[in-house]
Amino acid sequence: MKYYTKLIAVQPDDLDDLDHVNNVRYLQWVQDIAKEHWQTEATEEMLDKYIWMVRSNYIEYKGQAFIGETLELKTYIKEARGAISVRIVEVHNQNTKKLILRSTAEWCLIDKTSKRVIRLTKELTNLFT
Repeated sequence: MKYYTKLIAVQPDDLDDLDHVNNVRYLQWVQDIAKEHWQTEATEEMLDKYIWMVRSNYIEYKGQAFIGETLELKTYIKEARGAISVRIVEVHNQNTKKLILRSTAEWCLIDKTSKRVIRLTKELTNLFT
């Protein structure tokens, strides 16, 4: 498995009415890190030919994050089959290492030209394993 990680410092705009990170912001971060991971690992040819679309997403909130905290986001591909890639994203408090959130999402591979779902090639499957 190839992991991709990044750090995010919680900003005032990330907070909701309860003064902790808004669930909508978490969802944005889940999407952003998935895209960044793809763009980091894929070749230019892959980026020109394919795009990913979310099929389903399950998020389990295990804790809260507040202003001034730094979060570590980590993502990896759990499995790839057919046209589907199962991506895990975990968000931990960088200092305490406590798990804040875990997302499991199914992403479909789309041909950029035809806009149709297509099967993963061996090259794509090997990209993240």
